[in-house]
Amino acid sequence: MGNVSFPLLSDFWPHGLTALKYGVLRAEGFTERSIFIIDKQGQIRYIDIHPIGDQPKNSVLFDELKKIQG
Repeated sequence: MGNVSFPLLSDFWPHGLTALKYGVLRAEGFTERSIFIIDKQGQIRYIDIHPIGDQPKNSVLFDELKKIQG
């Protein structure tokens, strides 16, 4: 993806635990469309939460990832 490599978290089991901790789990059992970029020190560097139907702009995400990759 744009020469940027990063691990992804799949919130599979227990279902929704990470989403619940990050405040994005809906009562219906699914999450808001959300992206959290966390650096190697565990600091949240970017948060994007927007309506389910909206697609985030990849260029913005790549720019944010490049910032923390150095």
